[in-house]
Amino acid sequence: MKRTFTCIVCPNGCEIETEFEGTRILSVSGNLCPKGKTYVTQELSDPRRTIATSVRVSGGALPLVSVRLNRPVPKDRIFECMAEINRVTLTAPVHIGDIVIPDILGLGSDVIVTKEIDRA
Repeated sequence: MKRTFTCIVCPNGCEIETEFEGTRILSVSGNLCPKGKTYVTQELSDPRRTIATSVRVSGGALPLVSVRLNRPVPKDRIFECMAEINRVTLTAPVHIGDIVIPDILGLGSDVIVTKEIDRA
C-alpha cells in the first residue's frame, strides 16, 4: 500500500511518500532528514500526539490557564484525555509547571500548567 504523510517533526513539513505492508515499511522518499522516516514508522505502528489546551481557573486574574501534556499519548486516546482535562477547575494562584493531572488515564503523561495566573 502507498500513502503520503506530511511530517510534523520539524519545520520542513516534508511530504513523505511511503510504501508499506501492515507496519513494515518497504520504501520512504521525500524526507529531507532522517526524522521523517522515524515519524512515518511511528505513525504506522503507534501514532501519538500531544495536547495543548486550557482549563478553568477559579478566583484568578484570568478565567483560563494554558496547559499541555509533557509526553505524547496514543492518538486514539486524545478525546478521552480532553474529557478528563475538561473536568478540571483550578484555584488561583496557578504556576508554570504545576501538575494538573498526573499520569492522565495511566498513559505516562502529566498535564502541566504553562502560564502564571495570580489571584484576582
